[in-house]
Amino acid sequence: MVAVKGELGMARNGKLSPPAGSKYRQVQLSSLRKGRRGKHHDLVAGILQELQAVPVGAALEVPLSGVDIGLANVRSAVHRGAAAKGLEIETLADEKNFYVFKKSGL
Repeated sequence: MVAVKGELGMARNGKLSPPAGSKYRQVQLSSLRKGRRGKHHDLVAGILQELQAVPVGAALEVPLSGVDIGLANVRSAVHRGAAAKGLEIETLADEKNFYVFKKSGL
């Protein structure tokens, strides 16, 4: 077998051996988790789970006093999470609360 410069070799234990002179360890992409689990994951997952039970025409009220990441970060994280689940949502906010609701289709 001819080695190609930059090509990874497979060690007996199944781990990749980096090319000579590499500073960083290399791993197979198949061993990596593909999903993103950001710092807002638990908050967003809870909001989206509860939103499933909210009927069209009603909103989920999330108090901003319990959210320490800021309105803009919550809003964008919830929109990303909803898009990943295929949910069409809208949001509103006032000084105290953040509201999430399903689009009515009107």
